[in-house]
Amino acid sequence: MEIYEQLILSLRQVNREVDLHSKQLNKQFGLTGPQLLVIKKIVELKGPMAKMVAQAVNLSPATVTTIIDRLEVNKLVQRKRSDYDKRRVELFVTNKGASLLLQVPQLLPAAFITQFQALEPWEQNQLLSSVLRIVAMMESESDVIPI
Repeated sequence: MEIYEQLILSLRQVNREVDLHSKQLNKQFGLTGPQLLVIKKIVELKGPMAKMVAQAVNLSPATVTTIIDRLEVNKLVQRKRSDYDKRRVELFVTNKGASLLLQVPQLLPAAFITQFQALEPWEQNQLLSSVLRIVAMMESESDVIPI
C-alpha cells in the first residue's frame, strides 16, 4: 500500500471519529458538532452576519444558513436587524443557547483533548502544521481544472 493511501485511510478514521462524537453530542445535548461549532463562533464573533460565521468555520453559506435555521427553531440563536444598518442581519446566542453551551462538552472527545494538551508545545504545533499542510494541499488540488 502506498503511503498516501495510508494517509487517506488515517484521515477517514479521523473523520469517522469526529462524526461519532458529533452523533454522541446530538444524542446527549441535541446539538451536532457543526451546530456547536457555529454557535460557539457566533458567541466569539459577537453579533456576526451568517456569511462571517460561514467563513470562520469553513462551511458553505448555505450549510451555515441551514444550521442557523435549526438553531433558531430551537431558540438557541436569534437573528436581529442591525440598529445602525437595517440591511445587516446579525446573529446572537439566546439565554437558552448560552445555558446549553455551559453544559455541552468540547467539539472533540475529552480523551483526545487531554492527550493533545499533554504533548509538548512543539509537538502540538507540529501536528497542527502537518494537518494545515494537508488542508492546503487538498485545497490546491481542488483549484486544478481538468482539461
